[in-house]
This record gives sequence, C-alpha cells and structure tokens, in this order.
Amino acid sequence: MSGAIQKQILRLEREQAAAFNRGDLRGALKMFDKSFVGFSSTTHMRIRGLPALLRTFHYYHKRSPKLAYSIQQPHVHLSGDTAIATFYWKVALGRGRSVQGRGTHVFVRKGTTWRVIHEHFSRAH
Repeated sequence: MSGAIQKQILRLEREQAAAFNRGDLRGALKMFDKSFVGFSSTTHMRIRGLPALLRTFHYYHKRSPKLAYSIQQPHVHLSGDTAIATFYWKVALGRGRSVQGRGTHVFVRKGTTWRVIHEHFSRAH
C-alpha cells in the first residue's frame, strides 16, 4: 500500500475529529462525499446525504456539548480507488462518562482527493 495514501487518509480522519471536537460541524463534513450513506449509532436509522449527516452531528452536540471524539489504532486498506479505514473510537461525554466501539469509513478517490461514501459505527457492549 502506498504510504502517502495511508498518511492522507489518516490526516483526513484526524482533521475530521478535530473539527468535530471544536464544534465546527460543517468542517467535520469536509471528508464526506455528497452521496454519503451510513447508519446512525444512536437512532439505528440509515443516513443519506450531507444534510442528514449534519443533523446527526448537531444532535450529538446538543445532547453533550462537551463531548470529545477520538479514534485509536486506525488501519487503512487500499484497493484501487477505494480505501477502507477501520478503527476503535471513543466519545468522552463529560463527568467521567464515555462510550466506545468500532468504526469503518469507506473512502473513494475523486480525482486527487479522497471522500467517505459510507460509514458504520458499532458501540462496544
């Protein structure tokens, strides 16, 4: 796998987490493609498109304005113009509470950039 592509994907993941944590929800959407589809880990509903994802991000921030999202042990697998990033995630909710689980982002190359077309998060029980 190209180390440069892996670094680019991991940089996008770090930038997305940083934007989300500082409350820049539009900035947190930058790595997602307009055709994005995924599943909400809270409502268990399918999410289609950036407006729906933005509503989900707003929901999280309203429920816990001091939350902090992080990923650990990311791994990127490349297959042509598709990259799959898997990782463990944690959301600190404040007052010593947190939730954690596993996540996957499916990226596709669009010209010289990579965009997430699918996301799936599962909470650890």
